[in-house]
This record gives sequence, structure tokens and C-alpha cells, in this order.
Amino acid sequence: MSRSIESMLGLLKIRVKRGINLVVSDTFSSDPYVVITQGKQKLKTKVVNNNCNPVWNEDLTLPIRDTNIPVHLTVFDKDTFTGDDKMGEAIIDIRPYMESIKMGLENLPNGCAIKKLQPTRENCLLDESGIIWNNGKITQDMALKLRNVESGVVEIRLEWVDVLRV
Repeated sequence: MSRSIESMLGLLKIRVKRGINLVVSDTFSSDPYVVITQGKQKLKTKVVNNNCNPVWNEDLTLPIRDTNIPVHLTVFDKDTFTGDDKMGEAIIDIRPYMESIKMGLENLPNGCAIKKLQPTRENCLLDESGIIWNNGKITQDMALKLRNVESGVVEIRLEWVDVLRV
């Protein structure tokens, strides 16, 4: 087994659902896409052309080795002739979610809330976010308020995938 797999805690599946009221970066609209980074890892969604309320519904899977390394979400506007413009950013705090995963819970009623998180100045949450038991899996839906920009929210869902060890 390779060393990189041995050091991996598991896979974090981040479903990038949609953007809401993203800023107009070009003349009338924007061509947004999302980039997720953690350390040196980088994943991105497809570009949605001419849309400030894009729907991506794309799953990006991030191998997690250290839950203390922040996960960054950045929205960019795709430009053809110049560099892509940044349209806002947020930090995804995965630590509360990972604490719930480590509890080793099983067979809870569907929709059971394990933990509820309130928005703070540090966590980028727009409103309350629940960590929920969902069809045998623990998920967390988040609406992230983008920073360093006039407006914009990105909705995501976290889901943990265990890595089988031989």
C-alpha cells in the first residue's frame, strides 16, 4: 500500500450545489466556477456561462490527511483574454463535521441532527448548519457567505467516504 493512502484519513466529498446572487464581474453577468483547495490540493467545478445564480451540482472529492489544514472555497469569473477574476472566497470549517464522523455513530433515525452550528464571524456560515444522519451517512449542508466581495453565497454539502484499509 502506498504511503499516501496510509496517511489519508478518508475522502471528503464536497457537493458544490449552487451560487446565489454572485457579483457581476463582466459587463452584464459572470461566468463563475468554484475552486476548492486544501494545502497543495486543488479541485474545480465546470464554468457556468452568463449566470450570477449558477447551479453546479458537482461533487469534488478531496483526500483528507489533516483536518487542521483549512479548506478554502474561491469563486472565479472565467475570462477569455485576461486572467480570471476572483468573485469571493470562504473557508469551509470541516473540524465540527470531522468530530461528528469520529464519534462512530450508527443506525440513527433518518434526519437525526447530530450537531447544529451557528454562524460566527470566523466560519463564513450564512445561517444555521446541521450535521445530519442521512440514509446511513453523516452529511452537512452549508450556505457560505463569500468574503471580500459585495454579495454572494455558495451552497455546499459535505459527505465523508471512508478509505478501506487492507
